[in-house]
Amino acid sequence: MKKEGRRIDIEPGALRQHDIFRGLSDEELANVAQTMTCNLFKKGSVIYNEGSRINGSYIINTGVLKIYKTGFDGKEQIIRFARHGDLIGFRSVISDELACTTAEVIQDSALCYIPGETLTGLIKGNPEFAMDLMKLTCRELGESNKFLTDIAQKTVRERLAEVLLLLMDTFELDEDNYLQISLTREDLANIVGTATESVIRLLSEFRADNMIEINGRRIKLLNIPKLIKVGNVYV
Repeated sequence: MKKEGRRIDIEPGALRQHDIFRGLSDEELANVAQTMTCNLFKKGSVIYNEGSRINGSYIINTGVLKIYKTGFDGKEQIIRFARHGDLIGFRSVISDELACTTAEVIQDSALCYIPGETLTGLIKGNPEFAMDLMKLTCRELGESNKFLTDIAQKTVRERLAEVLLLLMDTFELDEDNYLQISLTREDLANIVGTATESVIRLLSEFRADNMIEINGRRIKLLNIPKLIKVGNVYV
């Protein structure tokens, strides 16, 4: 992994802003802060690759990463996005397995690397932290199961509508109802699990149906109830 930009310092108390660290004592927080290293990463930086050995996890302070798998044809399948407060790479550390995904920066980010020994020490010594990590694992597993079900049972049109709603829930809308994340058409296709051309065509259809408005890479949601209906999403 290539570290870019300057190294940054994070005060122990600032770690409490992340939910995963809320149950740590002052001493445990100080130990995490002492052992971790924080760096800035530019858009396009790959934090770790699928199939690589990673010896620690990363907590995201600012920015956005895409977490994806690569198919036999080299096409990306985006599993999810990671942003402020998210912990990534921890399952490979705990299971002592190779990374099953790739993590790539899509918005300039500040990440803190937490050595595997520090993470496992917290798991063994702090039951509340261990439980929070278990809940996080279960939540991610549930999301993966839902993703697999959608891929198998929903049409591309339904999945695109649901993805737009998912992006709204994850990144929220600005005051003009634009998604607060800018993605390429290829990235959208890699989330939906289809060809880029199909996404371009469907976005045009959604725009013609007055569900969305498009300004370059920015997407404005005009009719959320209709997107919910098209996506067969239960709220």
